[in-house]
Amino acid sequence: MPTSFLEIVELPDGRLVLRRAEDEAVLVTLDFSDQAKQFLQGQHVEVAKAMFSTGVQMAGRMTDGEQDELEGEDEPRVLH
Repeated sequence: MPTSFLEIVELPDGRLVLRRAEDEAVLVTLDFSDQAKQFLQGQHVEVAKAMFSTGVQMAGRMTDGEQDELEGEDEPRVLH
């Protein structure tokens, strides 16, 4: 992915999206349920920022050649 500025935008329907600043195409979408928003006491945007940040960092490491041991797995993984 070419280097560009990324932005986090809250859409009118409440979804949070990550996109390039110069493009409105969505790269990633997070949609917190009302129950999750209540549990997070209105801090869901901060949680989303952390999730997006971690994802971008991990993608950067993967493109830099730091592939993890999951390559080549044929079976579904349980994500916690």
